[in-house]
Amino acid sequence: MEKQNRIVAGLSLVSLICLVVAYFAPIWWVSLTAPNYPADAFPDGIRIHFHFDGVYNGCKAAGKGTRMANEIIQKDLAHDDERWNPVLDAAKNVDKGAEGLDCVHEMNTINHYVGMFPIASGAPVEKPLAKFFFGFFGVMLLAFAVPRKKARLAVLTVGFAGVAAWMLVDQFVMGSLDAHVAHYMTETATFFNEPDKIKAWGDNVLLISKLVIVGLVAVMAVVIAGVALLRPFQLVLALVPALLPVFFVITYSAWLWFFGHNLHPWGAFTVKPFMPTVFGEGKVAQFSTYSYPYWGYGLLLAIFVCMMLALLIRRKQLRENPEQE
Repeated sequence: MEKQNRIVAGLSLVSLICLVVAYFAPIWWVSLTAPNYPADAFPDGIRIHFHFDGVYNGCKAAGKGTRMANEIIQKDLAHDDERWNPVLDAAKNVDKGAEGLDCVHEMNTINHYVGMFPIASGAPVEKPLAKFFFGFFGVMLLAFAVPRKKARLAVLTVGFAGVAAWMLVDQFVMGSLDAHVAHYMTETATFFNEPDKIKAWGDNVLLISKLVIVGLVAVMAVVIAGVALLRPFQLVLALVPALLPVFFVITYSAWLWFFGHNLHPWGAFTVKPFMPTVFGEGKVAQFSTYSYPYWGYGLLLAIFVCMMLALLIRRKQLRENPEQE
């Protein structure tokens, strides 16, 4: 029994480490290639990386020996950017402020020609609240590693209270929720600015976010009660975090559907509603699309394997030792 408990604790600890790293890791990548984006200038095409808290630039500089290796891609200058002044710059640094291509911006620009909304429009509730869900999953993993009921309940109560307090202070006291909704509305209006429609979307994001926050606190209470009252309920502490790779694919697919089926009529080109490629290669007009899991998804699969093994061990213990807490 003690050996089994140590194995369960070890598997839970490995899963917890993977969980923390996965939050900061790229989970999935998407790339577009086309004749006007030659491989020697764009080695990976127009590539973006999906994280749990947002979408990030996946483009890298052209490799050594390519024709673009020594060239500089200047970013578009905004009205508040400092211009290079050759008179005042004694060092004559003509490359001042040069940056590599921002492929998130580039993909947004490409997509808007067919009426697709900016990438930031997707998962507006999930992204800012992801850190709290990860805290929720982390507490569940810690509690599952504890073999005794009283200690397990103590970990759940203290851990969930900490996550709930963090979430409420961050979202309401610090104003993160209102700031996020304002940013969401600004980003959504980048190409197709319809104030009434975007205001309605922003109100929905605000309302749904509040419901999710209240719902998460309620779920925490249900989990604590379930573990306290039902002996087999402790298995849920392993099962829910183990299903993270499934949760991600379902959410990712749903938002791809949203983008492909909510095309704005103001797009320069008219295309029929479509389902973007979730996994594998696809074709849209002259663009080839690629969508594949990245190394962060491997961490999610590691959590799945570890916690399912831990769950089976604990389930066996519960069957063979009816008096076990």
